[in-house]
Amino acid sequence: MLAALTMAGGASVMAQGLLGGQVTGNIQLDGQISRRDTVIGSEDVPQKLLSNARADILYTNGNFSAGLRYEGYLGPMLGFRPDYEGQGIANYFVSYKTQNFAVTAGHFYEQFGNGMTLRAYEDRYLGIDNALRGIDVMYRPFRGIILKGVIGQQRYFWESRGLVRGVDAEVSLNELVAAWNEGKTRVTLGGSFVSKYEDNSEVILADVSGFKLNLPRNVATSAVRLDLAHGGFGLQAEYAHKSQDPNDLNDYIYREGDVLWLSASYSKKGLSANIQAKRVDNMGFRSVRTEAYKEMLYINYTPAISKQHTYAFLSMYPYATQSMGEMGVQGDFMYKFKKETLLGGKYGTDIHLNASLIKGLDTTRIGGRGTDGYTSTFFGTGDTYYGDVSVEVSKKLSSKVKFAATYGYVVFNPIIEGHAGDIHHNHVVVGDLTWKINKKNSIRFEAEWMGSDSKYDAAVDDKRCGDWIMGLVEYNFTSAWFVSVSDQYAYKDGVGNYYNVSMGYTKGATRLQVGYGKQREGIICIGGVCRNVPASNGLTFSLTTSF
Repeated sequence: MLAALTMAGGASVMAQGLLGGQVTGNIQLDGQISRRDTVIGSEDVPQKLLSNARADILYTNGNFSAGLRYEGYLGPMLGFRPDYEGQGIANYFVSYKTQNFAVTAGHFYEQFGNGMTLRAYEDRYLGIDNALRGIDVMYRPFRGIILKGVIGQQRYFWESRGLVRGVDAEVSLNELVAAWNEGKTRVTLGGSFVSKYEDNSEVILADVSGFKLNLPRNVATSAVRLDLAHGGFGLQAEYAHKSQDPNDLNDYIYREGDVLWLSASYSKKGLSANIQAKRVDNMGFRSVRTEAYKEMLYINYTPAISKQHTYAFLSMYPYATQSMGEMGVQGDFMYKFKKETLLGGKYGTDIHLNASLIKGLDTTRIGGRGTDGYTSTFFGTGDTYYGDVSVEVSKKLSSKVKFAATYGYVVFNPIIEGHAGDIHHNHVVVGDLTWKINKKNSIRFEAEWMGSDSKYDAAVDDKRCGDWIMGLVEYNFTSAWFVSVSDQYAYKDGVGNYYNVSMGYTKGATRLQVGYGKQREGIICIGGVCRNVPASNGLTFSLTTSF
């Protein structure tokens, strides 16, 4: 956990010894130059060169470790909050760890279960870092039992805000009970409790002049979880409950919240299947109730149950988890047809099916601020928010050529992003071919098409609408260099022609990449957590190295 804290996103290797210990680290510099483009909507940037930089340093000596992170946002890149402007030591910690005990003081990342009560983590590409600054303790009193405790404040740009406290316990029955040690059935139970403390600030009711809300100073979440496995079968479940938490997200209502997440899976050689379901109701949990930035100061996390697509048009409409209310289900199936069979051929054939559907809750409004707000039925659903079906077939055509074909159908409701308009229905087709010319050279071709019933409306200004085509060629040579050329073009009922040329060079632990082109305005999502990315037209570069 501690290595992941300071070294996330970059490899590390041993460096020179220091006082009998070892120092490792990595450095990353990302930059951007953008200019005005009235067609795609990119604006002039007063500070012509924007840059995000960081350096992570980790010192280890036996059971002891310490680390720090320098960050510099000397003109934050487009899509990152301007509050990041500045430079300095953003993260630091000291830690002592043995097999049965660990304690960290300073900044740390931690997660209880699936994160539904606590998830302190970082994702630099989303501009999110809600590390806790305080104390993190782990203790194993007996074999099979792990206890954790945390207390701290959340990182908020260059400050720390809120006060978060939590405990977690996990019991492996197979390790705890000697008679179960060699059993085929594996059972793990867990539970957590997390609370926040916040001053009782006053929020005046808009519709009843002179009355004020009595806001709780302490808000708590608790959860129980189960992990059951037998042979190739697996079952995971977690339920979390939140006490009354009037805040900006729910417009200061007093309804309690909960979330139920279920996952069942089966796997064996050449086959895997998984189905997930969840129901979320009023589970937005942040350390500061009045926080304006939607992605900041979240204490908890609700796992996404829609596939995180990698192809451009399938990921054009990513789904953002609706922490205030949603119900969804996802199924995933992978199968490999064996070699020397009718469908497998000489090298075998892989098929991957995925489908998801997410809807709002069936609610009835009963009041505004200062009330419970609404009621909901447990199994009832409301409007469709998102749905997709995709099938991918990948096959090795020869010892040097591999081909993948994908079809996807996406249903997207713009209301979840705050836009007006009808639900979008999109059909996407992708072809992806890689030719390994020799040991050091390879070339990849990618072609995509998207047909949509959406049309661009200047009043809404959603530049993803319409029918699109895309082509990409990527050439890797001498095992060190690569060059890539791509273009996305809205040829019907849409706006924009987004070309990009990039090249990169890698030597040892150092990598340099430079690109020039246009970036469409939109939303980037990772695991259901999203951020807005404005349009840009210009140069980008990235330099990373480690030691």
